[in-house]
Amino acid sequence: MQVNKHKVVELIFLVGIIMYVGGILSHIVIANVLDHNNLHAIYYTALYKEKSAYILILPGLLMKITATLVESKNYVIKPLWLKVQYGCMAFLTINAIFFLFPMMPTMTTLAAQNLDVGRITATYQNEATKEMIIGISNALPLLIMVVLSALGSKPVQK
Repeated sequence: MQVNKHKVVELIFLVGIIMYVGGILSHIVIANVLDHNNLHAIYYTALYKEKSAYILILPGLLMKITATLVESKNYVIKPLWLKVQYGCMAFLTINAIFFLFPMMPTMTTLAAQNLDVGRITATYQNEATKEMIIGISNALPLLIMVVLSALGSKPVQK
């Protein structure tokens, strides 16, 4: 078996998209499975989301972006689907880096404060609502990016 640059880039792309999308899906699942009134569940959900964002989502996003940019150099003319994918990746990256990742430690701290006071605080509730709105705004660009990644035509190898 011969390993070439294209196969390595493809592997990085696949691992990256699995980590990125899998991390996001795990956030959705854990947030909906655990009891929303249990302060310990709220805290451990926030802790899990923070850690998995740094372990799965951020590295996966960076791997996917890197592989897409490397692979797209093979296109003489960038097709429309690839330009749309660039737009979706830019939107998702900006949301992640400037909004969601900075919110993760705050959410964990606020969830710990909920434990200290024995109830869900208004401050936590407000931040959770912001996180939810930003997360929902990612749904369509994420879906478009994944579909275009799977269905977009591959360039002819040089």
